[in-house]
Amino acid sequence: MKNKIFAFLVGTPAIKTFALLFFPLSLLAQENPIEVKIQQKLDSLRAAGNFPGMVIAVRLANNKGMAFASGYADTTKKTKITPGDYLMQGSVGKTYVAAIAFQLYKEGKLNFDAKISEYLGSESWFQRLPNAKDITVRMLMRHTSGVMRYEFKDAFTKDLTNQPDKTWKPVELLSYIFDEKPSFVAGKGWDYADTNYIILGMIIEKITGEKYYDLLFERILNPFQLRQTRPSNKRKLPGLVQGYAGNDNPFGKKSEVIDENGDFIINPQFEWTGGGIYSTTPDLALWGKLLYEGKVFDSSLLSLMLDTVSAEELGPHTGYGMGVIVHSSQSLGVFYGHSGFFPGYLAEMYYFPQYKTVIALQTNSSDFKTMKIYDLKILVEIAKLILLPGDK
Repeated sequence: MKNKIFAFLVGTPAIKTFALLFFPLSLLAQENPIEVKIQQKLDSLRAAGNFPGMVIAVRLANNKGMAFASGYADTTKKTKITPGDYLMQGSVGKTYVAAIAFQLYKEGKLNFDAKISEYLGSESWFQRLPNAKDITVRMLMRHTSGVMRYEFKDAFTKDLTNQPDKTWKPVELLSYIFDEKPSFVAGKGWDYADTNYIILGMIIEKITGEKYYDLLFERILNPFQLRQTRPSNKRKLPGLVQGYAGNDNPFGKKSEVIDENGDFIINPQFEWTGGGIYSTTPDLALWGKLLYEGKVFDSSLLSLMLDTVSAEELGPHTGYGMGVIVHSSQSLGVFYGHSGFFPGYLAEMYYFPQYKTVIALQTNSSDFKTMKIYDLKILVEIAKLILLPGDK
C-alpha cells in the first residue's frame, strides 16, 4: 500500500514544480483518513469494473493535490500502475485545442462565427467536405457542423492497421469523408466527430503559420509548467504503460496496443488535434484546474465556452459547449470537462465548480465488452466521496 497513495502540494498560484510525497498507510490513516477511503473506494470500483489499472488525481479548492493508483500497468508482467505513469488522454486532448482557439479569438485572429471557407476555402479539396460552404468555426467546436466521423470508417481503420509507420496528413484523414452526404444541415443537429477538430487544427495552423504542437508548447505546456504532458505523435511514447483494447479492436487487431519492441501497434500520430496527447493523471488534473478557473485564457470567455447545445447521446442532462462536455447531477450539480477514448485507454477530466475541484481519471483499457462499470461512473462515485463526505 505504501506506494499506492500519493499526495502533492503546489506552493504558489503560479503553479511551480511540485513534488510527489509518499506516506505509509498507517500515517495516512492517522492524519488523512479521507485519502485511505479514496484508495479503498478506487480499489473496490476498479476491481468491480474489471479494469486492469486505473489512476485518479484530484485538485481541491485550495489547490492541494492528491493522486491514487490501483491495479496493473502491465497484467502479464504484473507491474503495478502508479500516478507517475503516462496514459493516453484521447479526446480530452480537444480541450487544449479549444483553449488555443479561445486565445486566438481574444487576440482577434480567429472569428468563431466566420465560415470556415474564410480560412480554408482556397484549398483544392475544400468543396468536397460535407456542408463545406455553410460550416462556421463555432459549429466545428460544438460538433454541429454535420460532418461525420472519419476515425471509425472501416477503410480508415484498415489502412491505419496495415500501415503502422505511416505519418498521416490532416487532409488524408478528411479524404475518408469527402463527397459524403452531410449528417444534417449545418447548425441543425449534433453529432460527435473528431473530424471537426481536425479541421479546426488546420485552421489554427493556417492563421498562425505554426505547427499545432509548437503552439501547444509555446502557449500552454511551457508557460503553465505541464511537464508531464506530451504529444502522442509517434509510435514509441516514453513512459506510456501497456493498454488493452480487446481482441476485436479494429485499430491494430490486437488487444495489447504496445508491442514487444515498445512501439504502438498503430501510429497514434493520426489523432492530432482530435486528441493527440498523453500524460500523467496528476498533470491532467492540474490542466483542468488551470483551464476551468480562467488561467489559460480570458476568464470572461468561460461562459462562451460553456454555452451548450443538447448532447443527449453522451448521457441524460448532458450538453456540449466549445470543446467541453457539461453534465448535470442531482447530487453534485453541474460539472464539466471532457471524456476521452484511444485504443487501449480511457480518460475523464471534470471540474466541479460548486466545489472548485477537478477530478481526473485514466485507465489502460478500452475493452468495453469486459467492463462492468463505466469509468465516468467511477469518477462520479469518487467525487461524491470527496465532495459529499456526509452522504451515506
